[in-house]
Amino acid sequence: MTDVKICGIKEKNHLDVAAQAGARFIGLVFYPKSPRFIDPEMARLLSRSAPTGVRMVGLFVDPDDAWLSHVLGAVPLDMIQLHGGESPVRVQEIRAHHHVPIIKAIPVARPEDLEKTQEYEQVADWLLFDSKSQKSSVSGGSGISFDWKILEGKRFKRPWMLSGGLNSENIGEALSFLHPDAVDVSSGVESEVGVKDPSRIIEFLKQVRQH
Repeated sequence: MTDVKICGIKEKNHLDVAAQAGARFIGLVFYPKSPRFIDPEMARLLSRSAPTGVRMVGLFVDPDDAWLSHVLGAVPLDMIQLHGGESPVRVQEIRAHHHVPIIKAIPVARPEDLEKTQEYEQVADWLLFDSKSQKSSVSGGSGISFDWKILEGKRFKRPWMLSGGLNSENIGEALSFLHPDAVDVSSGVESEVGVKDPSRIIEFLKQVRQH
């Protein structure tokens, strides 16, 4: 079965619903400009309450060393997700310094965007393919998908996640011809920007289990 990551969790009851419904990964956003940003102190409490087997992922966008050290010193994270323009060298530095598995997000709009994948496969533990923002290289939480056929038939040296505009209505289509190790959803399980909807979380996981 394809694993599920619910990203942008800010409240314990939403974490509990996601975990009980079968989510394998929970994403906590440490990008201050995001509507899904969570304070490290609240994130610490959430991480400590996570059930065994659920992996807590901290999402960062081009973080400096001080911010990474501050958050990781406060929050027991299982993985780091780098969702900015971090170079392969920077990814390697962060992984070596903090000794935490890395998920590297790669924004995709055209087939050529996959060319950098090979470099990141050498330094990251997971790859995550997300839709590319039209405004910047930073992607995530936009609710916009990309042409999934760009990934059809592709094989990677690392496990990978599909992200970008996924919801309970389109996840079946995506999984009908793609076979990611996990799928990542944020805005697709929200009632409004930054506010998770328990019923949508449950329905999304139900749809993934059916494929």
